[in-house]
Amino acid sequence: MDNRESLDRPSVEIAQPVSAVDGHFPYHPNRESIPPDGYQQQLPAGPATESSGAVNAVLQSDIGINTLLTRLKQSVASAREFAAFLKKRTTLEEEHAQGLKKIYKGSHESSRRPDNRQGSYAQHYDEVISIHDRLADNGVQFALSIHQMHDDLHDLAANIERGRKQWKQTGLTAEKRVQDAEALMEKAKAKYDSLAEDYDRARTGDKQSGRVFGLKGPKSAAQHEEDLLRKTQAADSDYATKVQTAQSQRRELVSTLRPQTVHAILDLINECDAGLTLQLQKYASLNEKLLLGNGLCVSPLKGQSSDRSPRSLRDVVFQIDNTHDLNNYITSFAAKAGQRPADIKYQAHPSMGPSQQAPPTDVRSQIDHNPNPTASSSFQPAPFPESAPIPSSAQNQRPEPEHFPVQNPGGQSYDGSPHQPTFPPLGVVTGPPQLPQPQLSSPLFSQPPTPAPAMNPDFTHPELPPLRPVFGVSLEELLSRDGSAIPLVVYQCLQAVDLFGLDVEGIYRLSGSAMHISKLRAIFDNDPSQVDFRNPESFFHDVNSVAGLLKQFFRDLPDPLLTHEHFQDFIEAAHIDDEVTRRDSLHAIVNSLPDPNYATLRALTLHLHRVQEHSATNRMNSGNLAICFGPTLMGTGSNIADAGWQVRVIETILHNTYQIFDDD
Repeated sequence: MDNRESLDRPSVEIAQPVSAVDGHFPYHPNRESIPPDGYQQQLPAGPATESSGAVNAVLQSDIGINTLLTRLKQSVASAREFAAFLKKRTTLEEEHAQGLKKIYKGSHESSRRPDNRQGSYAQHYDEVISIHDRLADNGVQFALSIHQMHDDLHDLAANIERGRKQWKQTGLTAEKRVQDAEALMEKAKAKYDSLAEDYDRARTGDKQSGRVFGLKGPKSAAQHEEDLLRKTQAADSDYATKVQTAQSQRRELVSTLRPQTVHAILDLINECDAGLTLQLQKYASLNEKLLLGNGLCVSPLKGQSSDRSPRSLRDVVFQIDNTHDLNNYITSFAAKAGQRPADIKYQAHPSMGPSQQAPPTDVRSQIDHNPNPTASSSFQPAPFPESAPIPSSAQNQRPEPEHFPVQNPGGQSYDGSPHQPTFPPLGVVTGPPQLPQPQLSSPLFSQPPTPAPAMNPDFTHPELPPLRPVFGVSLEELLSRDGSAIPLVVYQCLQAVDLFGLDVEGIYRLSGSAMHISKLRAIFDNDPSQVDFRNPESFFHDVNSVAGLLKQFFRDLPDPLLTHEHFQDFIEAAHIDDEVTRRDSLHAIVNSLPDPNYATLRALTLHLHRVQEHSATNRMNSGNLAICFGPTLMGTGSNIADAGWQVRVIETILHNTYQIFDDD
């Protein structure tokens, strides 16, 4: 058959993409706009040629449009992020400016009230707060400017996003058409190759395929060969058509659609980036203007001063004259002062005088001429009666503390006289001194003063010598001296609170009596082995004073219980957010403490855990206890901001008492 020779012609080749010089859109980063036919232009020689070539290679590829779309999306996101920042900054500046306006108005009105100072202070104070009003005006202008920047940048981002969606649809649709055409071409080629192989086997006499059956029965070899030839020619024609279609669409994409899309997306990127950069530059300029304006409000430039020019805040404050204001205020009451009043003199009523014939003026002369005026004056009490001699055994005893009559706020004693009675020498009497009986009818309290409650005799002498001092002594020294890892004062205080203070509301938070704490401290410094807090009389039935004594002991340690050496380690462990990791870190640091510190901390922690178990009654949970003992156990560091982390250290230890210490 003559038609068979047509299969011997070479197959149609798929058109390859043209080179960059022949038909692609070259990109140059310094070129703002390039016409669609700009692909015919050559890149200028220079240092950017190599990088521009790499850029063009990406833009000319199938991933060029997707790459630019991703980059444009980043630009839009950055613009929106900066716009959101500007909005937040606007809100902060407006609140700050309005707050300054509010305090200026309130202070301006308050300064003019009569109950405040006037004079130079009022004048210059009003000028001081007016500077804050000018600062508020600067803040308002700055807030308005950056709010306008936010609106402009938000509109820019919205416009760029609309353009990005439009060119995304255009460019990706063109790319999709080319991909679909090439897929159809590949499918047609596969069908054409399969039919050509079948026809070649039928033509060369390959009988392995067996007999072929058609709709009308079995076909002969000639019929089968002719049928395959017809199908192969149809597939060949379809394949050639698909190749031409793919070539035309690829050529259109490479020469027109892709360069236009790339050019448009590049313009959008440049526009978005340039707009964002411009707004950043404006923001920097506005900040400089704000700071400069505020600086000029607080301290104007020198050399340009005049009578109406504003003065600096420092100059205004230094113009306040306190002495002048005080003198002016006092002299304003000169008219109300009047004349000096006459001397105050005593004038007795005629009916109360000692003699009806004697004038009242003779009273002073009678007092002056009477060497013993006990019977005529109520201002001198009778002297104390002499006491009997004291036995020699009583002279060796410690003298009783002096008892002075209580005075009223006016400086007079309860017997109504302006002078205190004369007491006998110390050691002459064994009991409290007896007040003398008055010679006249001056009133006295009929009941004697209430005696102090009975207590241990040792507690009546707070001035005991520190024979075995406990307070202010290091734990190592106490261990070597007393042989106990836990100081006796700590043991006694913990025992007292366990017995009598677990249900006391505010234990360790409420302060005890300073006098009781001082007495208890003197007793411990004298001989701590003689103290037994199991008897509440030993601490005046004041368990809060025992708690205060315990905290005072820890505060007086030369080195805190948790030691200066490990202070920073505890603070760094407190910064850990994970509770388990923070607990394990604190556990390791606690284990590294010296032996007396570890033993004392263990006893205190187990005790505080028992205290917090009664928090329903004593209102002292782990957080409240940590606030009370944080700085006490760790000492005061150089940074006051560490106080909160100190509380967190103690609270974590209390929360994990039985994980850090064993309970035995």
